This record gives sequence, structure tokens and C-alpha cells, in this order.
Amino acid sequence: MSELPLKGRTIVVTRPRRQASRLRTELEALGACVIELPTIEIVPPDSYEPLDAALRDMSRYQWLIVTSANTARVLAERLALLGIELADFCEVRVVAVGSATASALREAGFRVDLVPPTYVAESVVDVLRDKVDGARVLLARAAVARDVIPDELRRLGATVDVVDAYGTVVPEESAGLARGIFVNTPMPDAVTFTSSSTATNFFQLLEKAELCSVPPGVRALSIGPITSATLRELGWEPAVEAERHDVDGLIQATLRALPPSPLSAG
Repeated sequence: MSELPLKGRTIVVTRPRRQASRLRTELEALGACVIELPTIEIVPPDSYEPLDAALRDMSRYQWLIVTSANTARVLAERLALLGIELADFCEVRVVAVGSATASALREAGFRVDLVPPTYVAESVVDVLRDKVDGARVLLARAAVARDVIPDELRRLGATVDVVDAYGTVVPEESAGLARGIFVNTPMPDAVTFTSSSTATNFFQLLEKAELCSVPPGVRALSIGPITSATLRELGWEPAVEAERHDVDGLIQATLRALPPSPLSAG
């Protein structure tokens, strides 16, 4: 096998620019030509007041659930702005959804108590199933997210407060980028998707770029089952789904979906 198994392959990365660097670097190290098409721009929520109020009163909570690395970064920024010390969190158990979230929390100085085995809401509920009856839980997340976690934890007897840490919008410049990528030839081999939002916004970009559909032959590479379900709802069957729902898993899935091309020989 070639030392560069993705040589000759062109892959579109849809993560926000701030988060795309590692995925891009790893794919390029494997020989791929990577094109960035950000489908998400991280923006502040309508108001930070609900989040700030919860952070000022963390002694009320037994659990803090953090759903993404973006949320972890916002928590660190708000704590610094409010002058709140992490010592105030010593009695709060922290759940990180995903390894990247856990890393971002630890970098910010948090102690991470639990990381569910898979990066889906249902896995969060499973690890907390026998731990939250009568507990108060703070769930910090993106402004638009599924309600599986709060709904299920409430059924298990928890009191759950949900606060928005950030919102997402479709970047203004990306429609033009999409047109340039999918109107010209040769077409990319694949597009990576790291969340349902990246998938939904990708199709919004196609519409803004006046493209009726994804050109045939371009593969969708999904980070996990929720993202795959969204792609199917949008009419695009994923070529592959990562077994580990993180960047490393997505890279391995990419290698499975894109065997070495003829251009990788010699």
C-alpha cells in the first residue's frame, strides 16, 4: 500500500475554520488535497445571562453536562469574565460529551468525571441513568440541539436547566465557495460531516449556490449515527460512518471509504 493512501483524493471539510485544522492536517498527511468549506460559524447566543446566572450559582447543581469543545471554550471565557474560580465547581461532577470536549475542558482546568463511550445523546443518558434521581443538572450546549438529554434525564427524576453557550449560522462567504467547488471539474471525491448542523447547513449552501443536488459520485463521510440520520433525511446516504465518533474515527472511516486511487501509485 502507498505510504500516502489518500494521494490523488480531494476531500471537502465542512467544520468551522477554527476546528478544521486538525482534520485537514491529518488528511493532508495521508496525501489528500483538502478543501475547506465551512458550513458553520460560531456566534454568541441571543443572551449570555441565563448561562452567567447558572455559573454564578453552581452550588445548586450536582452535575454539569458539556456537549462540545465549543461549549467548553465558552464556559472558560465566561468564568474568566465573571471572575468565578474553578474551585466553585469542586462539588459538581462534570460530564464531557466526546473526547474533544473532555480535552477542551481539561485544558480549561476542569476535572472531567465521565465521558460517555459514544458521542450521542443517548449514551449520555445511559451513563447517568442510575445517578440523577433527585439531582439538579446543568446542561450547557448549542442554541439549536436535540432535547433527548434533558427530556430523558427529567424522566429519570432529575431537575434539568438548559442554557445556551453559543449559536450557529451559515457563513456568508461559503455559498460562493460551494459554487466554485461543485460547478467546476474535477469534482471532489468526498465531503466530511462532523455534526447534523454541518449536514443541514451544507444543503442550505447548495441551495444558495443554486445547485440542485450533490453531484453524482461525491461521497458523504459521517462522524456518527445522528449525523448519518440527518444526511439520510436530506436524501444523501453516507458512504461510511465512523466507528469512533471523533476526528480519529472519521479519518479511519475516510480511509475505508476511499481506497488508494490509481494516482497514488508511483
